[in-house]
Amino acid sequence: MKKSSLIPDLRFPVFVEDGEWILEPLRDVYSFKITNSFSRDKLNYERGTVKNIHYGDIHTKFSTLFNITKETVPYINTDVSIERIDKDNYCVEGDVIFADASEDLEDVGKSIEIVNLNDEQLLAGLHTFLARQIEPKLIIGFGGYLFKSNSIRTQIKRESQGAKVLGISKGRISDVMIYYPKSPKEQKKIAACLSSLDDLIKSHNQKLETLKNHKKGLMQNLFPQKGEKVPKLRFIEFENYGEWEEAKLGDKEVAYFVNSKIDSEQLIVNNYISTNNMQPDYSGIAKASKLPTIGRVTEFNVGDILISNIRPYLKKVWKANIKGGASNDVLVFRSGSRVKSDFLEFILKNDSFINYVMESAKGVKMPRGDKDAMLKYSIKIPQPIEQQKIASTLSVLDELIVAKTEKAEQLKAHKKGLMQGLFPKKETGA
Repeated sequence: MKKSSLIPDLRFPVFVEDGEWILEPLRDVYSFKITNSFSRDKLNYERGTVKNIHYGDIHTKFSTLFNITKETVPYINTDVSIERIDKDNYCVEGDVIFADASEDLEDVGKSIEIVNLNDEQLLAGLHTFLARQIEPKLIIGFGGYLFKSNSIRTQIKRESQGAKVLGISKGRISDVMIYYPKSPKEQKKIAACLSSLDDLIKSHNQKLETLKNHKKGLMQNLFPQKGEKVPKLRFIEFENYGEWEEAKLGDKEVAYFVNSKIDSEQLIVNNYISTNNMQPDYSGIAKASKLPTIGRVTEFNVGDILISNIRPYLKKVWKANIKGGASNDVLVFRSGSRVKSDFLEFILKNDSFINYVMESAKGVKMPRGDKDAMLKYSIKIPQPIEQQKIASTLSVLDELIVAKTEKAEQLKAHKKGLMQGLFPKKETGA
C-alpha cells in the first residue's frame, strides 16, 4: 500500500499537515455485544419500556446517525421476558449496529451509529451485530459515516457469503480494515459536514413528500369521486357548468390504444421507451441504455400517454413530448376528440385508475394490465375549457415535483462525491 493511500483527497486546511490516518482491523477498535433474536411478532409500536432495533429497519428507514427522538422504533412486547439480558448488552451512545443479512449485496453489513438515546432503553435484535468501542478512538458521529465509506463498504461486501440471502459473520467483519484521523477534531469536522448535508437532504425530501401529498389531495378533489358527478373542489368560473359527463375510457372519441408499429432500426436510443427507463412517481423518463432487440415496437407521437404494463411497474405513466417507439411492455393511449391529451394524462395518473389496473391485472409471476378492462374503466369528463384548467394546474405541480426530485438527486450525488473525497479512496489491505 502506498503511503498516500491513507490520506483523503479532500481535507480541511487545518488538518493538511496531520499526516496519514490510522489503519487498524475492526477487531482492534470494536468488540461485539450479545443481541436478541426477537421477530416482528414480538414487537409493537404502541407500548412497552424497551425498544428494539430490527435489521429490516436498518435497511429501509433508519438514518446513518440514529437519534431515537427522530425515529419510529418498535417496543418489545410486554409479555416477552427480557430479564436475563445483561445490562451491558443494552445500546449506548456511540455503538454501531450492523445488519448481518440481506437479499441485496448493497445492504449486507449496512449500519447505523447510535448518537442519541434520550435516556431510553434500546436493544439490538434479529440479524444484527452490536459493536462497541473497546476504548474511545472515534468520536460519536464519525463511525456512522466511516462504515458508509467506499473502501469499507467494498470490504464488507467482499466478505459476505450466501446465495439467495447474503450474510456476514462477526469473524469476517472483524477482519475489515478501518481507518480514521488521529485528531478527534478532524473526525468531528468530517461528521459535522456530512451530518449537515444529511439534514439538508432530509429537509428537501420532506418538502418533496409534502408537495406530492398536496398533488395527491388535489387529484382526489379535482375529479369526481365514485358515485359523484361533480368534483368536491371546482374552480369558481366552472361552478355553473353542471355535471360532468359519464363515459368509458375506451368510448369512441375518448381514448384508444395505439397499435401501429415501426421498425426498431428506425429509432435512436433517446426515443425508445421501456419499463426500465420510465421513471416512478410519474417523474418522466431516463435515457434508454440500449435499443430493443425485438424487430418492431409500438409507435407513439407527441401527446400520447404511455403506461408501463407489467407489475410492479404499473405506476409509471408518461405523456410523450417526443416521437418514438415503445416496448411490448408499454401501452400507448391516444386521446380522442372529446378529451384533451393533457387531461387524459391525469385520468391515467389518478390513483383510482391505477388501483383499478392493479386489481384487474392478469398473470402470476409478472401480471399485466388487462387492456379490455382498461377500456371499460368508467370516467367523468367536464367541458374542454375545464379540462384544460385542471390539467394546467396539475402540470405545474408535476413540474415542481420533477424539479425537486432532480435537486434531491443532485444533493445525493454531492454527498456521494464528498464521501469519496473525505475518506481515503484506495482499498485498505490492497
